[in-house]
Amino acid sequence: MSAGSLLKADHRQDGSMATIRPFDSPDAPAVAALIERCLREVNSRDYPSEVIERMCDHFTEQRITELAIQRQMVVAEDDGIVGTVSRDGNKVYTMFVHPRVARRGIGRLLMRHVEALAAIDGYDHMETGASITGHDFYRRLGYIDVRSTETEFGLNYILRRSLP
Repeated sequence: MSAGSLLKADHRQDGSMATIRPFDSPDAPAVAALIERCLREVNSRDYPSEVIERMCDHFTEQRITELAIQRQMVVAEDDGIVGTVSRDGNKVYTMFVHPRVARRGIGRLLMRHVEALAAIDGYDHMETGASITGHDFYRRLGYIDVRSTETEFGLNYILRRSLP
């Protein structure tokens, strides 16, 4: 499987289509807004407001653009940007799915995409840090807890999954 073939439209669990494509700098406002919405609507169930504010202040349009230069970032599109994830080698970062399409397979699609890219690059496993909010999502995808740490944003689980 080539990296280029991974960018074609993929089916979600509900049968509709989402397209995974590389992040482009004009995407920064939409990605920053997506992340802020996720943090305020979803992560706020597990974190105090001061942590949510700190996270929102961190993921600005400028910061997203900087991260996209440092890492390989992709977005999921389905009538606008509905998800994003980035990777650096076999490390996963910045995984967010719009609340209106949560639990429809977009997150799984994004993760399988970056896992396939890592496998193409010769990695035998993926590793990610997960918030309290995202922990169960990664476990459902086959990631196993390695350890937990405290960060400036609170508790963070480190998980790992072997690649095929």
